[in-house]
Amino acid sequence: MKVAKNDRQEMIIRLVKEHDISTQDELTKLMESVGYKVTQATCSRDIKELGIIKVTMPNQSTKYAILERTGDVAPGRLLSVFSNSLISCQSAMNLVIIRTLPGMAAAAASALDSMHLTNLVGSIAGDDTVFAAASGIDEANALVITISNMMSNTGSDEDGFS
Repeated sequence: MKVAKNDRQEMIIRLVKEHDISTQDELTKLMESVGYKVTQATCSRDIKELGIIKVTMPNQSTKYAILERTGDVAPGRLLSVFSNSLISCQSAMNLVIIRTLPGMAAAAASALDSMHLTNLVGSIAGDDTVFAAASGIDEANALVITISNMMSNTGSDEDGFS
């Protein structure tokens, strides 16, 4: 029996929230363990549609995280706007300085805030710069890795961000 797409995607969201999943293969196996027969390609499409991103933790491990819906903007679209507007990213102590295309900093900060990253305290945006405060230096360095990966993975790949 074919499972409805909404049911499958709700289960993916639940599993990503409850488990530290770092690859699509892990997600596929976990889905199968709870009774959902899915392929890696299906998981990849669902990850993109659901706005699931891969984040780097302070210990340098990675895991998938949910990009929450903001207003009427679909998560995948918000992620695309975010990743396509970035120019550079670097840390300064517990701050992360993100350079964007002119006029895109507010949208980038909104997208970043909607990611609900555990170690992100908050952000403030100008015209082309976002200051994001992390809870510590290691957390800021991990955030730089996560954001840099988003900048370099605007396309889709097996363990990418789409």
